[in-house]
Amino acid sequence: MPTPNCTRTLPEGYREILSIDLQKDPKTALLVNGLTLIPTVILALIGLAVAPIRSLFDMSRGFGPYFLRFGIMLAGLFLYIVLHELTHAAVMKAYGAKKLRFGFTGLYAYAGSEEDYFAKRPYRQIALAPLVVWTLVFAVLAFLVPRDWFWVVWFWQIMNVSGAAGDVYVTVKLLRQPKDILVKDTGVAMTVYSGE
Repeated sequence: MPTPNCTRTLPEGYREILSIDLQKDPKTALLVNGLTLIPTVILALIGLAVAPIRSLFDMSRGFGPYFLRFGIMLAGLFLYIVLHELTHAAVMKAYGAKKLRFGFTGLYAYAGSEEDYFAKRPYRQIALAPLVVWTLVFAVLAFLVPRDWFWVVWFWQIMNVSGAAGDVYVTVKLLRQPKDILVKDTGVAMTVYSGE
C-alpha cells in the first residue's frame, strides 16, 4: 500500500529510525552552519563577476538613495526569514498538514507541525521549496534592478542559499532512507519513521 502524502497517525509497525535536532546536536549544527560558507563564497564570487561590491556603496546620487538601499536591504533580510518559513508552511498545507506552528529559537526560525507525518517525496519538496522558489525569484530580480541595487538583492540571494543548508542537509540524509518513511517535522527537530 503506498504511503500517503500526509497522515496524522503512524501506520502499525512503524518505528523511529532517525532523529535530527540541530538544537540538541551541536556537532551536526556546527557542520551545517559550516557548510553555509561554501554557497556564501560561491555566490559572492558570482556577484563580484556581475557587479563590483563598491556599487552598493555608491553615493553619487546622494545620501538619500544610499541609506534607502541599506534600509531596504536590511528590511528584506528580515522579511526573507518570514517568507522562507511561509514557503515551507504553504507546501506543508498543500500536502494536507492540519495545524502548523511557527517560532524562533534564537538560532533558527521555523515552521513545523506537531501532529503531521509527511511521506518522503512530499517532505523533500517541503524542505527544498524555499530554496528553489526564492533562488529563482532573487536571480531574476537581481538582473532587473539597477546596477547600484544589484548587491541589495544579491545579499538576499546569499542569505537564501546559505540559509537553506539545514534543509539541504536533511534532504540528503533522507535520500538513503527507505521509500516508506514518514517524517514528523516539529520545526526544530525531524523524526523519521519506517515500517521496513
